[in-house]
Amino acid sequence: MSSTELPGARAAAAAVAPTVSPVRVGEGEKLRSVALPGLTLNVRTRPPERSGLPPALYVHGLGGSSQNWSALMASLQDVVDGAAVDLPGFGDSPPPDDGNYSVTGHARAVIRLLDAEEYGPVHLFGNSLGGAVATRVAAVRPDLVRTLTLVSPALPEIRVQWPAVPTALLAVPGVASLFSRLSKDWTAEERTRGVMALCYGDPARVSEEGFRDAVAEMERRLELPYFWDAMARSARGIVDAYTLGGQHGLWRQAERVLAPTQLVYGGRDQLVSYRMARRASAAFRDSRLLTLPDAGHVAMMEYPEAVAQAFRELLDERGRS
Repeated sequence: MSSTELPGARAAAAAVAPTVSPVRVGEGEKLRSVALPGLTLNVRTRPPERSGLPPALYVHGLGGSSQNWSALMASLQDVVDGAAVDLPGFGDSPPPDDGNYSVTGHARAVIRLLDAEEYGPVHLFGNSLGGAVATRVAAVRPDLVRTLTLVSPALPEIRVQWPAVPTALLAVPGVASLFSRLSKDWTAEERTRGVMALCYGDPARVSEEGFRDAVAEMERRLELPYFWDAMARSARGIVDAYTLGGQHGLWRQAERVLAPTQLVYGGRDQLVSYRMARRASAAFRDSRLLTLPDAGHVAMMEYPEAVAQAFRELLDERGRS
């Protein structure tokens, strides 16, 4: 059993999900399922404006889904052929058969998807947990990555911000189950407002329609029997990755990344400290930095135009390839 597995992992992974509300599909988007040995991944795509554009893959953060990238995908459909993956156990992707939710396990899932689809090299995007996953992918499989764009990547911090502590506590065995019981009477609206207060620099930027969609997605997730299990195991995976040293450490792997890298940090991020921007800029050998003082943890959702513009400038530096 790996360090990120909990007792009953295989049984939980093998459980058949009950009928739940359908996943939201935005206008112009399509969903497809990619079946791999021991793994099934849901992929959200938005057809590019014209054929022949280079591929891009978007990787969400802890508790998120491919929907987190819808706004940015729409903003970039004229320059890339975009697809966003639901990591195992999130969005509409079922748990992996092996119960492995470590950063390495998620990175392996992304690599297997890219290899199976013969999709690489891609412009790879990652947010939070997805940023750590994308960093690992870029370090170990440079052949799969053209450029790397990281939005508030979950790279190890010595001084973790206080609002991030409850998320880290999910990694402690039994805490997720306890929290699930203690919060059983919370409405989906209350939960959604709490998540937005934590992740957005200014939750008031969310439209009424956007809030309704987020509440509907929260209701759907809570119907999944493996929701808290996937959250707890992935949180433990992040904690484990923070403690790894040597060549497997995320900062060491950041130094190995060859792809041109765009870093995006929010000044109001309560989960990944704004001060980490300087360290990340020094670690990634070919990096450029976008700081958004009013953004929180999900700048690609809060300020998609600004993130898209930074990526376009990165493309221009590379001759739009």
